[in-house]
Amino acid sequence: MSGRLNWERDGKDWPNRTFSRFVAAGGLRWHVQTMGSGPALLLIHGTGASAHSFRTLAPLLASSFTVVVPDLPGHGFTAEPASASGYALPEVARGLAALLRAVDLAPALVAGHSAGAAIAVRMALDGTIAPSAVVSLNGALLPFTGLANDFFGPAARFLASSRLTAKLFTVFAGSRPSVERLVRSTGSRIDEEGMRLYARLTANEGHVRGALGLMANWDLHALARDLPRLRQRLILVTGSRDGMVPPSESVRVRSLVPDAELVSLRGLGHLAHEEKPGDIAKLLRHAGGQGND
Repeated sequence: MSGRLNWERDGKDWPNRTFSRFVAAGGLRWHVQTMGSGPALLLIHGTGASAHSFRTLAPLLASSFTVVVPDLPGHGFTAEPASASGYALPEVARGLAALLRAVDLAPALVAGHSAGAAIAVRMALDGTIAPSAVVSLNGALLPFTGLANDFFGPAARFLASSRLTAKLFTVFAGSRPSVERLVRSTGSRIDEEGMRLYARLTANEGHVRGALGLMANWDLHALARDLPRLRQRLILVTGSRDGMVPPSESVRVRSLVPDAELVSLRGLGHLAHEEKPGDIAKLLRHAGGQGND
């Protein structure tokens, strides 16, 4: 499927569609879902995903929070930045802060999955949000080390350098068998709806272009340097079967933020919030002071 996802065509059966709206902020047209009442809770998805990643978790939390779930730049139904620099971590963080101002919500709690955790921490460090806690769900908060670092950055920049690459990716990786292999590599087992939606995303050239753009412009060195000055409570949630960000990464983060709390979820993978949304909802309610169940 070429071009960007079309809301009327591709979003007609999108999860939690009735809570969706489109908001202009920070030079982009954002797709954002807002539901529930109470203190604001911001949920930030990771690279290659969209708000659909929280399709079950967000409604579970809506009785305790005003839940805000955006699609990141170039992902899902949110527009692409005008230039590649718009995918850099500081720019994504500033853009998301502009979106929150536009919808007039100040998060009391923020949870980010994978790269979304880095965005959450960057925003807290920059003072654009002041939550009581930041919850990292299998967070990717540190740069790759060794050969992985030497390979990943240049490879991602090469893949993102041509629109043809995104088109080819949708052909080879957008098939259902390829999506199933990709999800299995995360160490997670998700439901049929999740598989169907990831297949729709990876078959879309615009979404793939956004994911490649984010990877190509992602640099966590400054975040790693700044982590020790994080003042918010940091909760590092890890899935023991995570095939993308090994739990040992959270141990490394705790060496930089000694007061950080480690929570291990046995038997769950990188998409733990999709595998066991009820467990993650309990954890987030507790983190936000909304009950101890």
